[in-house]
Amino acid sequence: MSNSPNPPSPDDSDKSTLVDASTLSKAVLLLRALNHDLRQQIIRLLSDKEQLTVTDIFISLRVEQSVASQHLAILRKANIVKRERQGKYILYSLDHERLTHVNQLVKRLAADL
Repeated sequence: MSNSPNPPSPDDSDKSTLVDASTLSKAVLLLRALNHDLRQQIIRLLSDKEQLTVTDIFISLRVEQSVASQHLAILRKANIVKRERQGKYILYSLDHERLTHVNQLVKRLAADL
């Protein structure tokens, strides 16, 4: 029998430091959506123009319509871009509240590095 203390069990650790799989998955989705040059260009373009159609976007960025649509879908899934139907057009815009929150979070994380 040894007098050394037992290592702490997972139940003894501070559970507030653990991230559940769902939260981690959402964070990964968000960061992956932001970590692409073309998607960053789309964000900058929407930041300048407020609302654009997919046609406006693919012409401005000189990419195929299908490529622009795929990247917009990724940004929508991450709740970075919103879409709104106006008649026969679908207009894309930034979710400024979401981007402000993400920007604050990233700054806090980067400050801790």
